[in-house]
Amino acid sequence: MNTIFLKFSKNLGRRNVDESIVRWSPISKPALGGISFYIIFLVTYMLYTLLFHPVLDYLNFQNLGVLLASGMAFLMGLSDDAYNTNPLLKFLVQLACGMVLILTGTFISFFELPLFNYLLTIIWVVAVMNSINMLDNMDSITTVVSLFIIFCAISVAWISPNFNHFFISSLIGISGGLVGFLFFNWHPSKMFMGDTGSQFLGIVLATFGIIYFWNNQSVGGIEEAVSKQLIIVLLAFVIPISDTLTVIINRIRRGQSPFVGGKDHTTHHLSYLGLSDRNVAQIFSGICIVSFILIYVIVNVFPVWDISYSLIFGSWFLIVFGVLFGITQLPKTKKKFKEINEK
Repeated sequence: MNTIFLKFSKNLGRRNVDESIVRWSPISKPALGGISFYIIFLVTYMLYTLLFHPVLDYLNFQNLGVLLASGMAFLMGLSDDAYNTNPLLKFLVQLACGMVLILTGTFISFFELPLFNYLLTIIWVVAVMNSINMLDNMDSITTVVSLFIIFCAISVAWISPNFNHFFISSLIGISGGLVGFLFFNWHPSKMFMGDTGSQFLGIVLATFGIIYFWNNQSVGGIEEAVSKQLIIVLLAFVIPISDTLTVIINRIRRGQSPFVGGKDHTTHHLSYLGLSDRNVAQIFSGICIVSFILIYVIVNVFPVWDISYSLIFGSWFLIVFGVLFGITQLPKTKKKFKEINEK
């Protein structure tokens, strides 16, 4: 599918060809990956409805909510790739995606008061959609990270009491699309996923993060469940959270807006150390693999959770965040960033 898009598309995703502040690659390439993700997602849903009681599932509001929210995110990303959408409109669409999920039964169950759960869900959806979008700044990074999060969700889903064939089918279908896209997106890439892909993946990852990480029901006690939920969320989203927090902290310290793009991400600073784009992708892949193993151990080896385990497993998140943030503070990387920023 991606090969066909490359042959027949010349312009989609090539807006702002001269703009280099956000995109790390100096070469303009078509941003077509997101279209293939969404097509595969829809095909997976159509095949699923033919196999698993389609009439009942068309009436399932949660499934319909996931479809509607993902469609809104896809269209907003497609519009941004084509016309450079106003940031306020993007933010409003992200809010709307969160509201759709809440109204159709997909929201974080963390607090006793529903209002707090709804607010946390909105914050989560907007944060993940923007975090995945911000992370899409270097070849294959967002693809690898998204694949890892989906694999984590699948591993949790198999033993989850809220097992859902539609969700599993969607996760498997999207992961297949990401694997196929990775052949075109690995450095040196032939295409980007664009906002079409990052916004679609953002809402998908936020949604299944709610279902299988935040609302994990595999432990007994309430306090233990809360502790386990938080650790799984932190480990599954260790790279997006670490990168976004690092960027926000550094930009605020420099007196800049956290919402303006720039070449100050953790990926960029690893490159400033002398690593190639491929090396950066390999390092992030290694972090993902370790995190996946830890989540697998948490879910399968510790059915009864003790709060003290949070300190043990949570230390991996602190290590990753500490190292990535620390690299951005090194004199060598700060000097290189300043030189590039002054050009």
